[in-house]
Amino acid sequence: MDFVTLLSLSGIIGLISGFGSGLFGIGGGSIRIPLLNLIGFAMISAYGINLFTIPVSCSIGAYTQKKNIDRHLGSYMIVGGAIGTLLGTVVAFSLSTSALMMAILFVIISVISVVGMNLSHLAPKVSQKLTPSAPAIAAGTFVANTLGGMRGGSGGSLFAPLLRSFNVSIHRAIATSLFVAAITSLVGVILYWSQGQLMLIEGLTVLVGAIIGTRMGSLVSIDTKPRWLESGLSIVIIALAAATLFKAVFT
Repeated sequence: MDFVTLLSLSGIIGLISGFGSGLFGIGGGSIRIPLLNLIGFAMISAYGINLFTIPVSCSIGAYTQKKNIDRHLGSYMIVGGAIGTLLGTVVAFSLSTSALMMAILFVIISVISVVGMNLSHLAPKVSQKLTPSAPAIAAGTFVANTLGGMRGGSGGSLFAPLLRSFNVSIHRAIATSLFVAAITSLVGVILYWSQGQLMLIEGLTVLVGAIIGTRMGSLVSIDTKPRWLESGLSIVIIALAAATLFKAVFT
C-alpha cells in the first residue's frame, strides 16, 4: 500500500472512530486500533497513533456534552486513571513483540467492557448494590486504565461501562468518560513519545478525521435513546475485537 493511500485510509478511520467516540463516550481506541491494525499498522504503532488522537478528540466531545459531565466523580477518576495508564502502558511495551498476545489481550478487555456496560441487564441484583462512591470510582478507574493502557488506550472504552455499572445514567456516563479520557490519556502520550513509538504524520491525519467525527458523534449522542447507545457500543466493540484476533491468527 502506498503512503498516500495509507494516509487517506488513516483519515477515514479517524473520522469513523471519532464519530464512535463522540456517540458512545469512548476514547475511540476500541474502533481506531483494530481498524488501523487491519490496514497494516503493527499493534504497537496503532496504540501510539490512538493515544495521540485521544486528548484532542475527547476534549471536543466533552465540551459538546459539558452539561452532562459529573466533575465530582471525574476528579477521582482522573487520579486513579493517571496511575493506571502509567502501569498499563509499561505492560503494553513489554508485550509489543507478540502480535498474537496483544490481540488476545485486546479481545479480553473488549469483552470486559461489554459486560460492564450491560451489567444492569446481566446481573441486576449486583448492579443495584453498586453506588458511585469516590473510593470505588477511583479504584475502578485505576483498573480500567490499567487494562486500557495494556491495549494502547486511556481506558475510555471502559469508563462508560464502569459508570453504568454504578448506575450512572448513560448520557452522564458518556460525558464524564470523555472528560476523564481527555486528561488521563496524556500520560500515555508522554510515555509513547519518550519511547519513540509515535508516528506523527499518520497520527495527525487520524486526528483531523477524529476531530470532525467526534463533533458529529457528540451532537448525535445528545438526542439518541440510551438503549440504542448501549446496544450499539456493545456490538461495535465485540465485532472489531474479533476482527483483530482473526487477523493475528490467520496472517
